[in-house]
Amino acid sequence: MSRQQEKYDQQQPLTGPDEESIYDSESVDTLTPIDRRLRHRPTWLYVSLMVSLTAVVFIAVGGLIGRQSVNLNKTCAAYTTQYSPVLRNVDIKYEMTPFNGSFKAENIYRKVGSPEVDAAWEALGVNSRASIIDEFEGVASGLSKHHARRAEKYGGGYFVNVEGMHHLHCLNLVRKGMWYNYDYYKNLGEWSFKNEEKILQLHASHCLDVIRQVLMCNVDTGVLGQVWYDPDDGARTFPDFKTQHKCKNYDAIAQWAIDHQAPLTDSLPADYMRAPDADDVLPAIP
Repeated sequence: MSRQQEKYDQQQPLTGPDEESIYDSESVDTLTPIDRRLRHRPTWLYVSLMVSLTAVVFIAVGGLIGRQSVNLNKTCAAYTTQYSPVLRNVDIKYEMTPFNGSFKAENIYRKVGSPEVDAAWEALGVNSRASIIDEFEGVASGLSKHHARRAEKYGGGYFVNVEGMHHLHCLNLVRKGMWYNYDYYKNLGEWSFKNEEKILQLHASHCLDVIRQVLMCNVDTGVLGQVWYDPDDGARTFPDFKTQHKCKNYDAIAQWAIDHQAPLTDSLPADYMRAPDADDVLPAIP
């Protein structure tokens, strides 16, 4: 072996060339332009692939968010409300609604009892009759076999009231029982005011407590600001009750309840309701 060959073998490791020998100018200069392109191609392919995958992910996520946004109204209603067929059959929407919180300017719902005031409340559906839903929807809504049902020969199903309509019915009774309205409605002798005083009192207190529970269950987390008034007296503050709220589309829900009312009781055959079993009957009004 020549001395020159021996010297070369001593300088080269058995495992191959080291990093310095790869990147020194002499080694790089031995690469042709085609070799250089081939050496860098895997890096660019990797970068291109990652960019493409990232774009696909963003498009997929955007599409998913878009679909969820379309159903956000139904999702919120279903998550925050006990199930009933109203959720399935009514296109529930949440809409920004300004509250009329005026302190001095009375709208029709606040005025002293009169036929015009009663007509305004009636138009809200406060005295709508019970609705009828089928057996499947009744069970899905939390009803049991012990609840009152229509006889099978007339189609079966449960007699129900939409809770929101009952809440307004209760508020209407509390309104009628206010000191400035009581004598007017007592003299009319209609609806609950036909009952003896104790029953009327129990009805009113029942309604008052139902409203309390509804307000606490749906506690409003909005805030009231304060406005300035009375510039002639140095300006004072007063709560600003005219606030914005996100509300369900009440009219559509009330219309569903009205459309699904049971027939008037005076027109029903004697066997319209399914006779209760012995264990369906409670010992007293709950």
